[in-house]
Amino acid sequence: MVYSIAVLRALLVGAAAFATSIAATRNGHRPPTDEDLSILAGQHVIYSYPGLTPPDELFQLVREGRVGGLILFRDNIDQNNTANTAAAMSRMQQANAESPAYNGLPLLVMTDQEGGYVKRITDGGPFQSAKEMGASADPATASAQGGQDGAKALIGAGVNMNLAPVLDVYREDGDLMDQWERSFGNTSALVSKCIAPFIKNMQEKGVLATAKHFPGLGAASADSNTDVEPVVVGTPIHEIRMVDEIPYYAAFEVGLGIVMMSWATYPAMDDLPAGLSSRWTQGELRGRMGFKGMIMTDALEAGAVEPYGNWSTVALLSQKAGVDMVLCSAKNVTQGILATEGIVAGLKNGELSWQVFEASIARIKKVKQSLLVLR
Repeated sequence: MVYSIAVLRALLVGAAAFATSIAATRNGHRPPTDEDLSILAGQHVIYSYPGLTPPDELFQLVREGRVGGLILFRDNIDQNNTANTAAAMSRMQQANAESPAYNGLPLLVMTDQEGGYVKRITDGGPFQSAKEMGASADPATASAQGGQDGAKALIGAGVNMNLAPVLDVYREDGDLMDQWERSFGNTSALVSKCIAPFIKNMQEKGVLATAKHFPGLGAASADSNTDVEPVVVGTPIHEIRMVDEIPYYAAFEVGLGIVMMSWATYPAMDDLPAGLSSRWTQGELRGRMGFKGMIMTDALEAGAVEPYGNWSTVALLSQKAGVDMVLCSAKNVTQGILATEGIVAGLKNGELSWQVFEASIARIKKVKQSLLVLR
């Protein structure tokens, strides 16, 4: 397969080179092909698949440079011997390195290893739930140990990014984030005290951490579930800022570089789900709070965003809002392809601005570069 100079420059040198190639198009040079755009858009897409063995179709997409990351679930991981999963991920990383567009940076391979009920590696750390860490005699030390233990388990399975910790500050006993022990506590001070050492120790051991679910699901009731249906969190903006957002500042201080958006809607700021809202991503998270890192969606197949269109449409809407990577976690390779097609369509018809897209490319690249430092 032959790649154009435009896409190779974008991936090997960076977004600025691609911007130059686009500008040159107006002076009579060849415009980027659909293939070029598919490769660039694919770097913004996280794929998933069923079973222990990655399908050949996914390997081929990786070899072509059309995949930015992978998410693993419990059934993707050999629970009896995670070294087998690590070997499969090593083959994926090798396929990535074989791409003519390879820029020396790894695939992001991620999973949810929070501790407690939410662990994709069942016998691996953290060996306490977030709630247990927060309730321990020394929450900071327990959380630091949780970060270390989690990183050890993930590295053993070939995973370099954890979709944890949860920064949500729960409000009432038994509510959404408390009933499954996913929240470290019911005060922003306690959550901050826990998540900072968790993140720091996890990243020092070589695994990127992800803060979720911005701006927070701590006030969501027990029967709320964005995976299933739209959820409205009616918290006033002053409470969101004084309670829910506080742990994010603690995370930023210890080098947190990835934030996952919530799919809930927060009328205090916008009538759109947070992951589709530029008011939340660009105005609040990047603008008011100063976050410079990578933003990703929650699951693209979530019931909360079904009213906004199919996978292609929701992927494009999230990119327009300023999100960098879309999470295609339906265990269906086609989902990732459709998300990529949605982003390509937006680039071609002008719905997605090149300025926004170029900045996003740079942020994804920076996150992947940080893995080389963590090693």
